[in-house]
Amino acid sequence: MLDASSAERLSDTEVVFRRSVAAPRERVWMIWTEVRHLHRWWGPTGFTTTTHEFTFAPGGVWRLVMHGPDGTDYPTRIVFREIDPPSRIVYDNGWDLPGAPLDFRVVVTFEPDGEKTRFSLHMTFRDADGLRTAVERYGVMRGGIGSLDRLAQYAEESA
Repeated sequence: MLDASSAERLSDTEVVFRRSVAAPRERVWMIWTEVRHLHRWWGPTGFTTTTHEFTFAPGGVWRLVMHGPDGTDYPTRIVFREIDPPSRIVYDNGWDLPGAPLDFRVVVTFEPDGEKTRFSLHMTFRDADGLRTAVERYGVMRGGIGSLDRLAQYAEESA
C-alpha cells in the first residue's frame, strides 16, 4: 500500500507537497535526476511528458512539454539553481501558457527514513495571483499530489 501524498498551502504564495516513498533515498534521487526515468512519472495523473533538453547541473535547463489527457500541451522550462546530492534540488519553474505565464521556485528535499524516503516539494510563487492561477486554472494541488503518487509508484515498482 502506498502512503498518501499531501498538499498544504503555507501562505498566499507558498504550497508544500509531502510524500513517504517505500524506496531508499538513492533510488528516489536517481528517479528524480536521470532523464531516462522522468517521463515515467513526471506530471499529474493522466499526463505524459516529452523532454527536449535536460542538463542536470546548476544553471542547467530542462525543457519539457507536459501533454494533458485532453490534448492540451503545457510547455515548461526548468532552470536548476542548486543541487546537493542526494538530499536537495532547487529550481526555477516557468510555464509559458497563453494569458498566464507562471514562474515559481521549487525546493525538493529527500530525507532517509530507514528503507523509505520522506520527500517534499515546496513551491514559492512570485505573488498571490500566481499561486491562485496555478490552483484555480491549472489544478496544481491535485496535479502535485498525482505527480508524487506516480513517483512513489514508479520508485516502488522499479525496486
